[in-house]
Order: sequence, then C-alpha cells, then structure tokens
Amino acid sequence: MDNDIVYKMALTQIPLVGAKTAKNLIGYCGGVKEIYNKSVAFLKKVPGVGEQIAQNIYSFKDFDRVLTEIEFMENNGIKSYFFLDDTYPFRLRQIPDGPIMLYSRGQANLNPSKTIAIVGTRKMTNYGQQFINRFLEELSPYKPTIVSGLAYGVDIWAHKQSLKVGLPTWGVVAHGLDRIYPSVHTSIAKEMVANQGAIISEYFANTVPNREHFPMRNRLVAGMVDAVIVVESAIKGGSLITAELANQYNRDVLALPGAITSRYSVGCNSLIKKNKAHLLDGIESLVELLNWDVKVKKPVQHTLFEDLSEVEKKVWTIIQNSGGIGIDELVHKSGFESSLLAITLLELEMKNCILSLPGKRYKSIA
Repeated sequence: MDNDIVYKMALTQIPLVGAKTAKNLIGYCGGVKEIYNKSVAFLKKVPGVGEQIAQNIYSFKDFDRVLTEIEFMENNGIKSYFFLDDTYPFRLRQIPDGPIMLYSRGQANLNPSKTIAIVGTRKMTNYGQQFINRFLEELSPYKPTIVSGLAYGVDIWAHKQSLKVGLPTWGVVAHGLDRIYPSVHTSIAKEMVANQGAIISEYFANTVPNREHFPMRNRLVAGMVDAVIVVESAIKGGSLITAELANQYNRDVLALPGAITSRYSVGCNSLIKKNKAHLLDGIESLVELLNWDVKVKKPVQHTLFEDLSEVEKKVWTIIQNSGGIGIDELVHKSGFESSLLAITLLELEMKNCILSLPGKRYKSIA
C-alpha cells in the first residue's frame, strides 16, 4: 500500500479542509506529508486557509481513525484512489471540487471509455420504467457504464435494468462502504459488484447518510460521467441538483419530456424549456450528442504521419491507442504543458488526424 496513504486519508478528516483547500495545501507545501510539518504561519499563507484551518491542521492527531479505516479497507476489499493517481477517475479530476480521496468496492477501473448517469424521482411512474427498459436495451451495444445513486425509484430501476442487459453499473452513495442505504437495496448492490460494477463513496466507514451528504454525492454522479439523463422529476428534487451540477461541469444533460399534467415530468419539462437539458426522445438523442455513432468519411493518409512533428506524432499516437481520451489524461500521459498541448491538438485537427469530441475529449480518425 502507498506509504503516504495515511497522510492522504487524514487530510480528508481535518475539520474545514475541503477538496479545493486540500489541493491548494498539497501544491503549496510540496506534497501531502509535508503539510503536517508546516508551521501555522506558513499554512495561513495558503489560499483558502485562515487561522482556524491552519490551527486544525497543525493540531491534528487523530491518525488512529485513519489506521482503523485502512484495516477495514484491507479486510473488505475496498480500493482507494488519490486524485493524483493514474487510477483516479479522470473525469472527476476535471471538476474543481472533486474529492482528493475516493473509495470503491468492486470494479477497479473507474475510467471507462463511455459512462452516463441516469437519475430521477424516487416515485417513478410506469412511463419512466418503460422508457428506461427500452432505452438501456437499445444502449447496450455501445457498452457504457451506467451511474446512479442506488436510491429508490429511477436510481435503483436503472441499476436493475443495467444488470439485466449486461451493462456495468456503479452506485455512488452518501455514506461509508460498511453499509448500503437503503438497506433493502443490499442484494442489488452485491449483484452490481459481482458483475463488473462498483459501489463508490468518498466517506469513511461508519459515516451515516446525513442529509448534507446527498448533494455532495450528487456532484460525484455529475462529475464521473459524460452525460446526465433525467428520466422523471418533480419541480424540486435531487436529480435537478445533479443536472445543475452537470451543467456547471460542462457535462451534457438530457431530460425525458412528459405530459404537462404529470407531476413527475414537470422538472424534466422545465429543464428542456430553460435550455438546461437536451430533449431526450430515444437512443439517437444520446449517441448523436456524444458522437458515439460518428462515421468518419476521410481516412488519414498513411504518408501524413511522416509530415508530423515529433510532438504531434507522440500526441497522435497516445490518442490513437486510447480510442478516445480527455484533455486531463492526455496532459498526464504526454507530459506536455497544457499550452503546448492545445496548439498541438489544433494542428492535428487541421491536418485531419483527430476528431474533437464533447467534454474536451479527442479521438483519432485513423
């Protein structure tokens, strides 16, 4: 296990230290372990850190809780992901408030090529059920990972139907991984884990599903995917919060329209009316929006590769081997500065070597 894992996990337990502040601390102090060796005077100079937070860091001693959590993880097959690790979800790395630590039970790969969230009301109607059934069956050939919150209604139905059509599905929860809430969904959660899926959390064991944890959970659902689909929603609800967050994170949002007389279509219709969501009327709406069905008409000439610079060759090769890659992952794999990478990507697009996809992702045309 990572030698610094204790310090990384402990950082999430210091009062008032959120994700943004934690990332600032790591950057200014030169590493995670170094944070704990800095004086209060130094810590106060870090953006977002005032007197109180500096004192909280300097006086933090509760490493026993972290060691207990590590023991729980080792005994229960829980995997951890630090935000600078290659295994950390690169989509979450793109959002400003992505957690510095994430934990999962089940699927080790949190970076699938395609992933969408399906969210909605806890009081789903037959209309919503039938749509999800048909939609996921038609979506299955594209092999996306389906993400939701394991809650009643749309969430659990999306998980169940994903399993039925053979799609991996993740449940993002608002509590520790020592439990499932609601407990009635425990058997479904186990089935998800057994079928290439995962239960994911940013919380330690023994963390209960308090009300304030659910909006935090929603930001993970919105941040971990390429698109958020709202199936049914009243005028207020957690799924609308997820949709709003997705818009802030530059994720595509789609909503299923419904009758104006239906209480559980009001939220979806409002999203569409306010141009906060694309109208979802079938599988084509999604695959066209995300360019999953793009048919390239102009193949790259074999001699073109010889005309590329060494930097262009390296970037093009990474994109070609990935089958589709985001800008953050591309920066990491190439080792190039973002400014140089931006110029190189533009040149490759102009030379018809790559295709720019939604969400700052790129795909090789060859």
